[in-house]
Amino acid sequence: MKIDRLMAVTIYLLNHGKTSAQKLAEHFEVSPRTIMRDMEALGQAGIPIVSTCGAEGGYEILDTYVMEKQAANHEDFHFIVAALKSLASAYANKGIERTLDKVAALADVPPGIVSVDFSVAGEKHEINAAVQLLERAIRQKKQVQFTYTNQQDETKERLVEPAGLIYKWYGWYLIGYYEKYQTYCMFKLVRMEQIVITDLDCTKEHSSWEEHIGEKNAEKLITVRLLGKQKVKAKCKEYLNGEMIKEYENGDFEYCFTVPEGEAFWYGFLLSLGSDVRILEPTRLVERMLKTCNMFIEEYSEKD
Repeated sequence: MKIDRLMAVTIYLLNHGKTSAQKLAEHFEVSPRTIMRDMEALGQAGIPIVSTCGAEGGYEILDTYVMEKQAANHEDFHFIVAALKSLASAYANKGIERTLDKVAALADVPPGIVSVDFSVAGEKHEINAAVQLLERAIRQKKQVQFTYTNQQDETKERLVEPAGLIYKWYGWYLIGYYEKYQTYCMFKLVRMEQIVITDLDCTKEHSSWEEHIGEKNAEKLITVRLLGKQKVKAKCKEYLNGEMIKEYENGDFEYCFTVPEGEAFWYGFLLSLGSDVRILEPTRLVERMLKTCNMFIEEYSEKD
């Protein structure tokens, strides 16, 4: 309905600031002309919409405007409760449970249709304890020191300003800021040991750390294309989260996926498929597979 879209557009502009008509049209899946009519309707309703022209132009709402009425409906509360339950399944934090109780009681939300279980993100007890310790350091705005082992098995002492925590690529990561180099980096918690909150204060606010984290700061990614036999098609779809790019009459298929190059899970999965898959590219992964297989042959061959 139009009234629902107008409400959604208003909330979007309040949260994102100046936005072009084209971007709004793409986000709400309507035409730019429809967005312009929506802006006129919002203006007539008393919402202070300001439009600017040019390459950096767009629509925005004056900072003086505040939504006074309850904007969330029953469906919105379903999504909020589902999201909180998902977060609670991944991270044992009493604060999340208390917030969930408040929202559920406030909105009288019955069990929803969709539930997402992220309990796998909880990992083991040591990781959960590290998450809670680092969250405390972030709130206290104190630097943390730890021993870190990278993908090349190099172990070094690190001192960083903790900016945020993120669960990605099968594990928890700390987003740390190096004041000396003015840059953000990602550290996988499972590779961190002897984590200590120091007495050193952080040198800056890190509320916008997500804007500084790109693939250059993340694990190095690799895009793999493989040829598989029909009997492993379902397994590849289930565990590799990629895209089917070609299927043959005999059931064979070509599959493409992108993963962190240093992670062991996907590599071990490919090895477990044996001769039912063949790596087509990149060449360096083919060489890595050959090297691993030759090591297996050497290890398990009978000794003279």
